[in-house]
Amino acid sequence: MPDTSHLIDAIRDMLLDCGLFDQLPAGDVFTVAGYFNLSQIEEGTLIFREGDAGTFMCILQQGAVSVRKTNVSGEEVEITCLRKGRAFGEMAVLDGERRSATCVAASDSVLLTLGTDALERMLVEAPKAAAQLIRAIAVGMSKRLRMADGQLVNQI
Repeated sequence: MPDTSHLIDAIRDMLLDCGLFDQLPAGDVFTVAGYFNLSQIEEGTLIFREGDAGTFMCILQQGAVSVRKTNVSGEEVEITCLRKGRAFGEMAVLDGERRSATCVAASDSVLLTLGTDALERMLVEAPKAAAQLIRAIAVGMSKRLRMADGQLVNQI
């Protein structure tokens, strides 16, 4: 059986590095890390498409990801480009709805991924750590929503 402790240590360090999980106790971050996978993807790789089922979320460890939405004319328009440390895809994982946007690697990238199956397993096996993780994700989404609200108000 291969030694996965080095990989888990590396994923833990990446989770801490992204800033999203700063409020989690160190032991919980180590526990959570065991449920994530590490993926390297090439520039131009489709990560997921708007309307797809949300079966995983990502944290961008390295590289850039283009987030695109389809406009009323049916054209795909970039709405933002994500950089290191940003979580994405988490809404569909948490609420079970379809993907709200398309995400494509804008450069060679490294992603930490958490599947819905792994999250469900974590809820059973490590409920305290899972609750802390979900809370951290919710706080991150709340901050982004507040920023978007502020930007909308400034446009009015």
